[in-house]
Amino acid sequence: MAAGDSPNNKSGQTDGGEAPPAAAAACSAVPAAEWERLGWDLTELILCRLPLRSLVRAGAVCRQWRAVVARCPPSTWSSSRRRLPWLFVFAHHNLVPRLSSAFAYDPSDDESAWIPLPAPSAPLPDSFSGSGGFSFSFLSSSPSRLSLSPLLRPQTTFLSPPLAFPRSNPLVVSVLSSGHERPSVVVVGGARVVGGLVDIEDRLPVEIYEAGDDAWELGPPLPAEFRPGCSSQWLSAALLPGRGLLFVLATYSGVLSAFDLARGAWTRPRPLRPRAPGPPPLFAFLAAARGRLVLAGLRSGPDYGPAQFAVWAVDDAAMECEEVGAMPAELLAWLFDGEGAAAAAADDDDDRFASLKCAGVDGVVYVFNEDRHRGFPACVCEISEDDDAPGGLRCAWRKVPPLPAPVDPFHKVIAFCSPVPVHPVLAPRGPVVR
Repeated sequence: MAAGDSPNNKSGQTDGGEAPPAAAAACSAVPAAEWERLGWDLTELILCRLPLRSLVRAGAVCRQWRAVVARCPPSTWSSSRRRLPWLFVFAHHNLVPRLSSAFAYDPSDDESAWIPLPAPSAPLPDSFSGSGGFSFSFLSSSPSRLSLSPLLRPQTTFLSPPLAFPRSNPLVVSVLSSGHERPSVVVVGGARVVGGLVDIEDRLPVEIYEAGDDAWELGPPLPAEFRPGCSSQWLSAALLPGRGLLFVLATYSGVLSAFDLARGAWTRPRPLRPRAPGPPPLFAFLAAARGRLVLAGLRSGPDYGPAQFAVWAVDDAAMECEEVGAMPAELLAWLFDGEGAAAAAADDDDDRFASLKCAGVDGVVYVFNEDRHRGFPACVCEISEDDDAPGGLRCAWRKVPPLPAPVDPFHKVIAFCSPVPVHPVLAPRGPVVR
């Protein structure tokens, strides 16, 4: 490596941006020869233990570090440090779109808290979502075309070919990453759009975008047990890649079915039921944890005390769920500015909890109150394996820090949870993360 490429040369910057002053100062205190003797393998071992934001900054220090960060396979990072999925929040302003804002929360980095992001240029509030390291939106001028952008790099956009069936507010899930440029996705449900009008009675076929072919394929629609025109507001999904199945759950009826990605067919839909005596969830959201399905939702019943937000392990073969843990009562109350569980117990009114929403993947579940706009109270549950715990899983709950102040008033919250791959963030033109 030439002297100009060593970490102690501040002038050897790359297109990833300038090195942070602290990093540059630390590097400049070490002679170039010492950095060269460190070697690729040891440099990789050190850097891969950093949280993502620190890793991006390290990639801006010099060419060698950027090459180490950018060229190593994702398995290297995941094996050295578990990178928890981030929570992404889009705060939409109905009247003045320029006042809309976006934030990301990295639970692995205690110092980062919320990271301000550029808001999507012109998203439709009901058609914006994300998974698998990408955000998705249907263009307002053409609801039949899907726009895909790597998370943290919204200025990089890919536009899909037109769908066979224009639709409003479908469930969009990334199912396979093709290289690092764009994913393959599955579009499920939604209401058909014809001439600007919405037909909620039509059952739309599943459409699968094959990134390698840059083309859409058709699959069978959701089974009849799901309501027609079922949108992402009434559905949640979880992908189990090892089994090649995309599970879809009806939020309120608890009906569960899986789309077999290899066969292009749905499994027989059936309602989930509790394994032990107890109230079924009033509403629930589907997530994946440690290669298994989990539910997160509200349970309540006259014989079981105040309403609680709980997590269940799902046995999709028996179509049963077993509770593995509940959110502490003080956290539930905090989601309602201190009103929550006690007020619900007194009022016997479970409808007040309808504003609770959930997003989860890879063993992390975020719960937030979409009605408490300015503060956006949220908490996170990390799910780990424990053979001695109910369902073989254990839950650990904690608060998510409040959004950074000041935040412009906003009318609607769109939030989703996704892992953030390293490679797209370090692509040319530099990362958006600051």
